[in-house]
Amino acid sequence: MHKKLLFLILIVLSFQTDVIGQQNSTYIKAGLLYDSKNNTLLKNKLIQIKGTKIISVDEFESLPRDASAIDLTEYTVLPGLIDAHTHVLFSQDADKDFAEHSVQSLTMEHDGLRVLRGAKRAESYLYNGITSIKDLGNSGLYLDVALRDAINEGTTTGPRIFASGPILAAQGGQIYGVQPEHQKIIDLEYRIIKSPEDGKNAVREHVNQNVDLIKICADNIPNRTYLSVEEMKSIVQTAHTYNLTVTAHCVTNQSAWNAIEAGVDGIEHGFNLADTTLTKMAEKDIYLVPTENSRTYMDLFTELAGYEANELDWVDGYIKRNNVRLARARKKGVEIVAGSDNYTNINTTRGQSSKDMYRYYFEAGMKPLDILQSSTYLSATRLNKENRIGVIAPDAYADIIAVKGDLTKDFINTMENVVFVMKDGAIYVDTTE
Repeated sequence: MHKKLLFLILIVLSFQTDVIGQQNSTYIKAGLLYDSKNNTLLKNKLIQIKGTKIISVDEFESLPRDASAIDLTEYTVLPGLIDAHTHVLFSQDADKDFAEHSVQSLTMEHDGLRVLRGAKRAESYLYNGITSIKDLGNSGLYLDVALRDAINEGTTTGPRIFASGPILAAQGGQIYGVQPEHQKIIDLEYRIIKSPEDGKNAVREHVNQNVDLIKICADNIPNRTYLSVEEMKSIVQTAHTYNLTVTAHCVTNQSAWNAIEAGVDGIEHGFNLADTTLTKMAEKDIYLVPTENSRTYMDLFTELAGYEANELDWVDGYIKRNNVRLARARKKGVEIVAGSDNYTNINTTRGQSSKDMYRYYFEAGMKPLDILQSSTYLSATRLNKENRIGVIAPDAYADIIAVKGDLTKDFINTMENVVFVMKDGAIYVDTTE
């Protein structure tokens, strides 16, 4: 009798535990699900979420009895997108000079105001389906780290931020024209490297401030200064001992070659990369973040910048060169990671402006699913977070979005039509009703 009673009690407790587990879970029914690791679309998948994490990805039939699900059967469900090149603490009007605006920002914009403005820009990424960003300097003295921490603790709303802290650069950084007696202003925005040993110290300073990665300027164009190969090697080797990756801003081919020789993990921009440099990048598994813009963006930018109709001959050449360079990089086997670098104010939100990168990559010849993989799984891999973000898989964070339309036949319009955004299991956008 006692054994039967104990057996019944165990059954009841088991049933209650199962019911409680169901109640604590959120389920999403995805009509199409983008498998970013395998770069393919899957039909009719059920995603189980508990708290901030994904528990399982299964078939519709696995939905527990009496459990309800968020119905996204009419949409394509994607991992939260990643923009791998942002500057949320910096903004510039199209008709302003970069150096003059930088000096003005550093001397006339309070850090508190700068962070609040940056928080507003960061939030706009999230509401556009970009749930993670790699923020690469031009952010004062670790204001990007502070904003990251504020978002992580729930003080403000925004995407996951992977923050680099101040860019490590040669004398002058990218702020050109500053007179000798005012060079200390530059120290508020860049960490100026004066020797290989100083490069080690700079990395240690960044580690002490809890950055997520290191960014260097291999060149400072239009300033004529470069970091030496020895300085960059010192930075890379020290960063790697702390398990931090190093990515390098490069405009010239020579600076990219030098950065590759120094052992960097990635190249940002790389506007003028030669075939030999691309070959070396592929051999060393160094990724490229192309940060160009579409024709639509360039037309708006040149209008806001005040160009006259007879001053636009350079735009066609700019677009053609960048498209050819991207094609050459992909042909050589260089891994492409999606990043926008859109810090210019073009009269829309920063997150919306950032999504122009999808239009650029598409117009330059990349296929829709390849673009998506570059802005999800591949990007996450280069952050050493491929099991946590950029994927819809067990144990990953519940960063999930949905778009309306046909990705393969109408990519640009579909990517613009984000109807659902979840980050960490919390829903921020839902216009599916």
